[in-house]
Amino acid sequence: MRQKLLLVVAVFFGVVAFALTFLQINEAKRKIAGSAVEKRLVKLTRDVAGSEVLAKKDITMLVVKRLRKERQNPREILWSQYKLLIGRKLETSMRKNSVLQWDDLAQASQRRSGLAGYMPADVRAVTISVDSTSSVNNMIKPGDQVDIVGTFRFPEMRGDRSLDTLTMTILQSVTILACGSDYGKYSYNIKPTRSRGYNTVTLALYPEEVDMIIFASQKGRLTFTLRNYDETKIIHDLPSINFKYLEKNIAKFNRERERRRQLQ
Repeated sequence: MRQKLLLVVAVFFGVVAFALTFLQINEAKRKIAGSAVEKRLVKLTRDVAGSEVLAKKDITMLVVKRLRKERQNPREILWSQYKLLIGRKLETSMRKNSVLQWDDLAQASQRRSGLAGYMPADVRAVTISVDSTSSVNNMIKPGDQVDIVGTFRFPEMRGDRSLDTLTMTILQSVTILACGSDYGKYSYNIKPTRSRGYNTVTLALYPEEVDMIIFASQKGRLTFTLRNYDETKIIHDLPSINFKYLEKNIAKFNRERERRRQLQ
């Protein structure tokens, strides 16, 4: 009888230990899943020879999960930067589904050296003056994605102070090519000069955007807002902000902020 009782007790504690272990494993999995983020990289859709020029159809997005604490690999090409690959060649032939890194790209030839040697054919480089405030305290780096926000004063509206100043988002998800003379991972035949501060940034713009940004930089103040590496979403129908709009919507903005914080 005693042996049976001991056996029952042993089985009971064994079941309890198994259940606790199972719960601990599930809790560990939950924590790991909660600390993981999606990263969007670039992979090949077919075998590509080193002599071939990359086209949009040759690449696609690859979504991988990484722990938040993992250090950013500067050699990785994010999907938000895929336009910088179009028109480039690989250093060597690569197989279908290979994940591309900046090191896989062929060096610019002597004829196409410098910044122009790796820019896509449909992109223009434009340099804009910045200060520590407009450049997020000089924390914007080459390869980052930014939104460009402009603030303007309209002389014809001076009679109504609420309409005298207007702020609007001009362009979203713009690639930074250089900060001062630092070209970062885009440097090929350019010798980078790294410094803590800079007073210009060089943007990758489409031809139809160039005149608009140059005009805006001359007529108002441009401020850059820094995006997460994986943030590529374009938000449509953003409002232009003046004093009347601000006064009318402050309460709504704070309610929306409170709602989002509760969801985090």
